[in-house]
Amino acid sequence: MSEVNLFDVDVEKDADDADGYHVSYARIAPLVGGRLLGLSVYELPPGQSICPYHYEIGFEEWLFVLTGRPTLRTPDGARELRPWDVVFFPDGPTGAHKVTNNTGETLRVAMLSNKGDPGVAIYPDSDKLGAFPPNKLFRLTDAVDYFDGET
Repeated sequence: MSEVNLFDVDVEKDADDADGYHVSYARIAPLVGGRLLGLSVYELPPGQSICPYHYEIGFEEWLFVLTGRPTLRTPDGARELRPWDVVFFPDGPTGAHKVTNNTGETLRVAMLSNKGDPGVAIYPDSDKLGAFPPNKLFRLTDAVDYFDGET
């Protein structure tokens, strides 16, 4: 058995994060040998979001608030969460969500989900579909017929 403390884990940043999405994170599963579930810890500075408003296809996610008071946007609207709140996001449109730090202090949350390839996410605000891998995003309006280009 392996263990890690979610408050002591070192977080890293991606250099190519867009404005509004500058967060630090740690992927916990590789640290403890997890294969079927993924757990990530995120530190959100003031004014930043984990990722755009989206929902998963075929994957469930859980949000655990560790510190601070993030704002959670869902199909039911936006609300402020507090430490120790736990939120479940089912796959599909009812599980759409966006986590943002609208406070003046850095906060920390954890996200848990099942793992597998490919991952598919829908971004309703921008009408995009993401496929991971191959880590590509497509506009849904660019959809083609099933037999387009086939012989």
